[in-house]
Amino acid sequence: MTTDEHARFMRANQANWDARTPVHLASRFYGLDQDLDPARWFASFEWDDLGELSGRDVLHLQCHLGTETIAFAQRGARAVGLDFSAASVTAARDVAARAGVPVDYVQANVYDARQALDQRQFDVVYTGKGALCYLPDLQRWAEVVARLLRPGGHVYIVEFHPLLNSLGPEPAPGEGPELLLRHDYLGGRGAVHRDATHTYTDGPAVENATDSYEWMHGISEVMNALVGAGLTIRRLRESEELPWPRWPQMVRTASGWWRLPEPRIPLLYGLLASR
Repeated sequence: MTTDEHARFMRANQANWDARTPVHLASRFYGLDQDLDPARWFASFEWDDLGELSGRDVLHLQCHLGTETIAFAQRGARAVGLDFSAASVTAARDVAARAGVPVDYVQANVYDARQALDQRQFDVVYTGKGALCYLPDLQRWAEVVARLLRPGGHVYIVEFHPLLNSLGPEPAPGEGPELLLRHDYLGGRGAVHRDATHTYTDGPAVENATDSYEWMHGISEVMNALVGAGLTIRRLRESEELPWPRWPQMVRTASGWWRLPEPRIPLLYGLLASR
């Protein structure tokens, strides 16, 4: 696939996320009409891995509505959120202002982050939970991330496990919907075109710009991209829990998150690397 095709697909994704934004703002999924609780999107192990954030510069890549970015600011970080959707950045600024939390939001494609941020460097770069699948070139992404980090800084990726993205429901007679391996775990086959008329939240259909393109990335691809950019892998975690019930058969855990019944499989992973 050519660079021009990648750019065209990412422009389509940008338009789709612009169109998704008003749907997401009004959805119960984010609960922005209620008391804002951005910490609910974080697993407990994330805070353990991130450590003390007070007084540190934290960049949240592909931040969408910026709810997680707000959580960093609430813990004392100088937080910056970056997203390629103009509608998302406008919405994120409004959400943070209403919450009374100081966060800077910048509109830019993640590949252009260094220029958009005036070559600024950070102690922590955070990304994930449905972000990497919208990037066609992980090696280029990792090189950008490495340059965004100060020496000794950390990148922390908390992302949906490739196994989760490979599973899909199929009705089983007398047993209800059964999850089967229906999609590739590994990447390398190019962009996957999806009809994004409906998003992962509740609410109405997206009215226009319904084309979306995703790229599958196995964990080894993510790790090798970071190592290839000169970063050192510090920790890898796999978790069976998600912050919302993706499938009806999921059950709530003591943490308030959700998991599948037996057998246990990873649905989320956390990957910490340093410069």
